[in-house]
This record gives sequence, structure tokens and C-alpha cells, in this order.
Amino acid sequence: MCGVAGLWQTGAVPDRTVLAAMTAAIRRRGPDADGHWLDANSGVALGHRRLAILDLTPAGAQPMLSHCGRLAIAFNGEVYNFAAIRKALEQAGLAPAWRGHSDTEVMLAAIAAWGLEAALKQFVGMFAFALWDRETRTLSLARDRLGEKPLYYGWQEETFLFGSELKALKAHPAFRAEIDRDALALFLRHNAIPAPYSIYRGIRKLPPGTFLQLHAGQKEAQPVAYWSAQSVAEAGQRDPFRGSDAEAATELERLLGQAISGQMVADVPLGAFLSGGIDSTTVVALMQAQSSRPVKTFTIGFNEAGYNEAEHAHAVARHLGTEHTELYVTPRDAMDVIPNLSAIYDEPFADSSQIPTFLVSRLARGHVTVSLSGDGGDELFGGYNRYFWARNIWRRLGWAPRPLRGALAGVLTTVPPASWDRAFQKLEQWLPTRLRYANPGDKLHKAAEILAVRSPEEIYLGLVSHWKTPAQLVPGSHEPPTLLTDPARRADLPDFEHRMMLLDTVTYLPDDILAKVDRAAMAVSLETRVPLLDHRVVEFAWTLPLSMKIRHGQGKWLLRQVLYRHVPQSLMERPKMGFGVPIDHWLRGPLKAWAEALISPERLRREGIFDPEPIQRKWVEHQAGARNWAYYLWDILMFQAWLETQ
Repeated sequence: MCGVAGLWQTGAVPDRTVLAAMTAAIRRRGPDADGHWLDANSGVALGHRRLAILDLTPAGAQPMLSHCGRLAIAFNGEVYNFAAIRKALEQAGLAPAWRGHSDTEVMLAAIAAWGLEAALKQFVGMFAFALWDRETRTLSLARDRLGEKPLYYGWQEETFLFGSELKALKAHPAFRAEIDRDALALFLRHNAIPAPYSIYRGIRKLPPGTFLQLHAGQKEAQPVAYWSAQSVAEAGQRDPFRGSDAEAATELERLLGQAISGQMVADVPLGAFLSGGIDSTTVVALMQAQSSRPVKTFTIGFNEAGYNEAEHAHAVARHLGTEHTELYVTPRDAMDVIPNLSAIYDEPFADSSQIPTFLVSRLARGHVTVSLSGDGGDELFGGYNRYFWARNIWRRLGWAPRPLRGALAGVLTTVPPASWDRAFQKLEQWLPTRLRYANPGDKLHKAAEILAVRSPEEIYLGLVSHWKTPAQLVPGSHEPPTLLTDPARRADLPDFEHRMMLLDTVTYLPDDILAKVDRAAMAVSLETRVPLLDHRVVEFAWTLPLSMKIRHGQGKWLLRQVLYRHVPQSLMERPKMGFGVPIDHWLRGPLKAWAEALISPERLRREGIFDPEPIQRKWVEHQAGARNWAYYLWDILMFQAWLETQ
């Protein structure tokens, strides 16, 4: 895990001091070394910040030249199957005289032997890299299949810039930080800015599973897909797995074990995040099954009811025999992170679980350099509550006229969320497990917002949207099309639940979840790895019928069967919880003055970015306890806090 930065300056020799400034801006991604390489004749410069994980010697340093001297690479991430690729090159007589044992050296040899696209299809891992071909004068950028590692790029005047984070690009004197109001509208809908957009005009995110090649004298280049989650999903459902439940569980356990085995390879201390939920517990259980010593696990706890999973994680750790570290944090500990969020996330980002994610990363970094994470299980195996809510809402209410559904929504929202919570608490002992939700009042209010829709797809869009008409909030903006709003790009999948899962896999997962984990962990120089997103696991998951994912009203059915081979079912049966903090309460208490200063109507009018009226209306309703508008308000607050630092 590292950071990359660089430029291609047409008709000029790159300035080494400028490149040094770009890599210095992302020092936290790689505190162990700072590497620079320039091709003065072509105007190309590659920079690299190193977090040494494999081959800690100078032989693993970057930027790295291929043995033939033709290729230069700056690489962020890990290719877990590099040993197998190295062996294949040796057996084919294509291997050079190896200098060390890093995955970077093997990647270069594979690209030199097979070509870029063919090599990308062989790599198993997470990566984002820049590759310069001195012979063809071609600059290539590439990103891993699921989008675990970030890569930004774009032209600024006559200079092409790229880097792991926007702060690296901003360190170049040619950078012009012009806010893209259309991207801001997308941010207000999704609480993150989806690829390929960024907050700045002219700067793009490279989409997952693609590479881009820019040739000398060329200004425009389009990303090319070498792997497509949609194609994988459609192919998997056309030719589904036909074995029994037990055979499916055995195959899934084999694939997960293979992925985890590869991701446990490191020359530095390694551990895992453990929330006590299905996904992280499965990862830790399979890690411990392969380890001769206790796995180091980490969790943080909160004392607020409805937000604390630490006690569940502790019980799991005790059963598995891990070396467990937990830290209970106070609201003050969590709120102390807030002033740093703009610097950590680099562009507006408003998933409030960014706070506990940073805290658990900081806790883990005190003990290890690499931590495995359980992200990806919800998207692959049907874990999010919206997969049940959307289908059930449409099945039970879709027949009713829209005005009637709108009236029902009004009834649901006249009762404050706290009152719904108290009512559900009184009924909880009589409710089945699948109907027990953390913070049910908030969920009812969110469901109410999308009752008057025209189709199941509109239900999904409503459930994943914060501000429902964000372009009205940002005068002069127009919401660009995305995978969620363009009917022509919808997947050919028979089940609505599967269509939602795919959309989450290609949007919410890379744009929110993986970005959140990458920035939080890199802020403390911690490498995170996500074994559930090994593309072989993903491809198998998409061959499974829906009944192996959602059964008896419960998600992640097959993943649970694997887990129950290692952990008693009784230890895991409880309502699904998010990984969050009580932002709604804090905005009425200790964060109130901070928030009021950022979103005062006078300030918003002066800045001229937002229409202050709808924001003020939601602020007043939230303060009165009539509605919980924390999600909406946090979007605005995170943008305003980010704007202050620009």
C-alpha cells in the first residue's frame, strides 16, 4: 500500500521539486520512502510514496524500471498472486534475472512479456498504477477490478496530472481548483462523488476495472474495461451454480480461504478489523483457521445504545481465540476527528461512519501495518436492509394509487423517529429477528420518503439518495447521468434484488465504502485488504441463485453457512447494525454551534453555492426533534467544512 503521483508535461522538462511537492502531499500513504523518476526527453515524471509491506529492501523501491529498461511504474496496492505469476514466467522462459521478491518487479515482467491488458487479467489484487512505456511513448493508468485503490487524473493547461489523492494534483502549480457544481449535486444525492466525476472540473476518477492509455501528442483518451462487474453478473446468472447448498458452501469456503491465504502474506505485522458482524467474523474465523498463532483483531466501542458492536466482537474474539484489542471511545474522541476529515478525504465525503473507521484504523496501526477488512459481503450476498424493503414496499403497496401512498408517507412522518423507536422497543420481544432493526424510526422515515414512486428502480434510487432533488439546492447545476439513472445501462438480471446488489457493487461500494476505508487507513499509514472482493469470490457469488443469498427473509444465507462451520449460530443472531456514530444527537448537542456557524443562511448566501432556504428548514425541524435530517445536514456540513480548507 502506497501512494502514486506524477505528470506528463508536453514540451518541457519536468521539475523535480514540483514532483517532490506532489509526493510530499501524500506522505501519509507511504512514510517509509519517497521515490522520483523522470524521463526528461519525454516530459514524464513518476513519483511514489512507499509503505513497505513486501521486500523491505531497496530492491522493492519505486518507481521501478523493468529489466529491459523499457517500462517504468509507480504502483499502489498489492498483487497477491505474484508468486504464481513469477513461476509461470519462469516456466515459460520469460523471467528476467530477479533483483528481489516484490510484486512490483513481477508485475513489470508480466506486462513486458504479455502486454498490459493480458497482464491485468492475470493480476489478483488491489492496485492503481501509472506505467510509462519509453519505446512507444505511452502513459497507461490502471485500476483494480472492484475499485479498492483510487486514481485521479486530468489535464491542467498543458500538463497531464495523476495521483492517488487530489491533494497530490493540487500541489502542482498548474492546478486550477474550480468546483464542479454538477458533481456537487451528485454528492448531495449520494454523500460521495461517484466515478468518473470529482469535485473539480476537468479532473476524473479512473473507474474500477479499467485502464487508460495516453499517447504522445494525444489530449483525449477514454478508459477501457478489462473486467466488468455487470458482465460477470449477467454471465453468472445465465449459467448459474447447479450444485447443492452444501456444495455451494464448501466451494465458497474454499475460495474465501484461498483469498485470505494470499492476503495474509506480508513482511510486516498483520491483523484484522472485527466488528462481530457476519462479514468481519467470517474473515477472522478463516484467518484463524489458517494461522498457527492468535490473529490480532481490533474493534472500537461506543456507550450509546444502538451504535455499539464491541461486546459482540469481544464474544467472537473469545470464541475464536484471537489476540483482541478493543477501545471504547467517548463522543469527545469521535468529535475530535471531525476537524481533520477534510484533509483525510480530500474532496467532500459525508458517510458519517468515516469517523469510527478512522478510529479503528488508528487503533490497529498502533499494533500492525496491515489489516484485513470484511467489506463487500452485503453487496455480494444480499445483506443490506434495502434489498428487503424495496421489494416488499413495491410488492405490497405498488398496486395502490400514488396519492394514497403519499398520504401514508405523511402519516409515518408525523410521528418523530424517537417515538417510533420507543414503540418498537415495546414490541421487540414479540417480533421475529428479521423485523428487529437498529434505529427503526429513522428507517421508517426513510422508507416514507420513497413511497410515491413509479417503479421498483425508483424505490432503490430513493433509498440510496439523501437529497432527492439536489440540483435545486445548487443553483445552476444539472445532475449528470450515472449508472443509477441511465436506463440504457441497466443490467439484464431477472431479480430486482440482484439488480440492486449489482448497482451497489459498482457505485456505493467503490465510491463510498472502499473510498472511506482507503482514506481513513492511509491517513494513519495502515494497509487494508478486502478478501471478500477477491474477483474469484465475486465471480462465484454471481453464479449463485438468489435463494442462496436471501432465504427466509434473511440476507447472506450462504455466507452464514460458511461462518457457522466455525462460530456457533447463537453467537451471531442479532439485528443488523451499521458502523456509525450518533450524528443526529450530536447535531442537537455538542456539534450544534459548529454546525450553525457553517450553515448560517447569511454565510450560505454570501458563498453563493447553496440555496439556504431548504437547508435552514431541515435544520429547524431537526433541532425540534420533529424529523431526523442528520444525513442531509451532514452532507452540507462536510462540504462546508471542506470548502473552508480550500
